[in-house]
Amino acid sequence: MRRSEVLAEESIVCLQKALNHLREIWELIGIPEDQRLQRTEVVKKHIKELLDMMIAEEESLKERLIKSISVCQKELSTLCSELRVEPFQEEGETTILQLEKDLRTQVELMRKQKKERKQELKLLQEQDQELCEILCMPRYDIDSASVPSLEELNQFRQHVTTLRETKASRREEFVSIKRQIILCMEELDHTPDTSFERDVVCEDEDAFCLSLENIATLQKLLRQLEMRKSQNEAVCEGLRAQIRELWDRLQIPEEEREAVATIMSGSKAKVRKALQLEVDRLEELKMQNMKKVIEAIRVELVQYWDQCFYSQEQRQAFAPFYAEDYTENLLQLHDAEIVQLKNYYEVHKELFEGVQKWEETWRLFLEFERKASDPNRFTNRGGNLLKEEKQRAKLQKMLPKLEEELKARIELWEQEHSKAFMVNGQKFMEYVAEQWEMHRLEKERAKQERQLKNKKQTETEMLYGSAPRTPSKRRGLAPNTPGKARKLNTTTMSNATANSSIRPIFGGTIYHSPVSRLPPSGSKPVAASTCSGKKTPRTGRHGANKENLELNGSILSGGYPGSAPLQRNFSINSVASTYSEFARELSKASKSDATSGILNSTNIQS
Repeated sequence: MRRSEVLAEESIVCLQKALNHLREIWELIGIPEDQRLQRTEVVKKHIKELLDMMIAEEESLKERLIKSISVCQKELSTLCSELRVEPFQEEGETTILQLEKDLRTQVELMRKQKKERKQELKLLQEQDQELCEILCMPRYDIDSASVPSLEELNQFRQHVTTLRETKASRREEFVSIKRQIILCMEELDHTPDTSFERDVVCEDEDAFCLSLENIATLQKLLRQLEMRKSQNEAVCEGLRAQIRELWDRLQIPEEEREAVATIMSGSKAKVRKALQLEVDRLEELKMQNMKKVIEAIRVELVQYWDQCFYSQEQRQAFAPFYAEDYTENLLQLHDAEIVQLKNYYEVHKELFEGVQKWEETWRLFLEFERKASDPNRFTNRGGNLLKEEKQRAKLQKMLPKLEEELKARIELWEQEHSKAFMVNGQKFMEYVAEQWEMHRLEKERAKQERQLKNKKQTETEMLYGSAPRTPSKRRGLAPNTPGKARKLNTTTMSNATANSSIRPIFGGTIYHSPVSRLPPSGSKPVAASTCSGKKTPRTGRHGANKENLELNGSILSGGYPGSAPLQRNFSINSVASTYSEFARELSKASKSDATSGILNSTNIQS
C-alpha cells in the first residue's frame, strides 16, 4: 500500500476519533440531541468545505498541468521544426506531472539551442560582412530570420574560414607587392600621381580593398614599374658601356675615370642624368679628337678580325679602314662595322672559341715539333726531354679530337644557316688540312736542308780537312769513358803520325799533327780510297795509313770502343721514334767525318 493511502486511512481514523471525542464532551456537558445534531452538521460542513477547497485546488493544478503540457507540446513541435531535429517522443506511460516536467525541460533545452544558433549565425554574419567588405566579395547567402541547422552553420563557418585565409594570402601578396612598388618608385624617383598609387603607397594597409581586381591592378603597376626600371637599367648600362668605350678610345687617364666612379653603379634618375652628361662630354671630346678615336677603333677592328679569323680579302673589303680623311661619316662607318663584327662574333662565339682552342693547341704542337728537331735539346737537363715528348704525344692525340668535334659542330651550323663557315677565307677543315700539309712540307724542307748541309760539310772535309770545333755541347759525354780518354791522351796521341787525326765522339773535330812521323813499324800496305776513288796511296806511306786506320777503327772512327757501351747513343735512340731520323743523320755525319779524317791523313802522307 502506498503511503498516501495509509495517510488517508489515518486521516479517517483521526476524524472518527475527533467526532467521538466531541460526542463525549457533548454528553458530559449535557447538550441535547437536537443541538448535538446541529453541532455535528456544522462540523460536517466545515470538513466538507475544507475538503472541497482542497479538491478544487488540486483540480486547478491538474488543469494547469494539462494546459502546460499542451503549450509545451506545441512549442516543442515548433522548435523541433525550426531546429530541424526529430520530434520529441514520450517514453512510455507517465503521469501528468512528469510529462509536463519532461516537456518543459525539453522546451527549455531547445530554446537554448535556438538562441545559441541565432547568436552564432549573427556572429558569422558580422564576420562575413567584414571580410566581404575587405575582399570586395558578395555576402554569404543565408536566411537570418530562420534558425540555421547544424549543417548550415558548419558550412557558414567553413566559408568564413576560407575568407580569412583568402584575406591573409591577399594581404601578404599586397604587402610584398607594395614593398616592391615602393623600392621601384624610389629607384625611379617616381612620386605617386594617381589615386590608386596614393592608396597603395600612402594610405593605411588595413584600409586597402583586397579585391581580385585591385590585386591584378597592383601586379600590373608593379610590372610597369619593373619594366621602367629594367629599361632604365639597360639605358644606364648602355651609357656606362658607351662611357667605357669612349674612355678607351680617347685614352682618358685613370685619375679622370675615378672622378666619375660614383655614377658607374645604380640606375636612379639622377645617375642616368649624370651618365648622359658624361656621355655628352665625351662625345664632344671625341669630335675634337676624331683621328685618335678612329685609330683606336681600327685597333679594335683588327682584334675582332683576328677573333673572327677574317681573311686578308675580307679585311680589305672594308675600304674605310684605309681612308685618311677623318670625318664624322668615317667614324660612323667604323662604329657600324664594329657593331656588325661584335654581333657576328657573339652569334658564332662558341665556334670561334673552339677554333681558337685548336689554334693554340696547334701552335703549342708546332713549338714542341721545333724543339724535337733541335739537336741541342739532347742535353736533357732535369728530365725535360721526356716531359716534352709526353706533352707532344698528348697534343698529337688531342688535335684530331678537337678537329672532329669542330667538324661536327661546323657541319651542324652550316646546315642551320645554309652557308659555309669560313676561317681565314676558307672552310675550316680545308684550313686544317692546309696547316698539316704546310707542316709536312716544312719538315721535308728542313730534312733536305740538313742532308744538303751534311753533304757539303762532308765534301769540304774530304777536300780540305775539317777545322777544329769546340765541343761545348758535348762536355757531358767525357765522364762516361774517363779511362779511355786518359789512355788516348797518354799513348795514342804520343805515337800518332803527322797525318793521324783524333775525332771526339759525335763531334767530328780533327786535330792535325804539326810534325810528320813515320809509322812505328813496317806492315803490309792497306788500301785506302781517296775522295776521287781513282788514286791509290803510295807504298811508302802504307805504314802511316795502317796506323791511321787502326786508330780510326778503335777510338777515332767516330764511335765508342768495344769495351765501353754507347751510352749516349742508347739514350738518344731510346726516345720516341720522332728522334730516330735525327739519330740516323747524326750517325751518318759521324761516319762521314771519320772517313774524311782517314782520307785527309792519306792525302797528306802522299
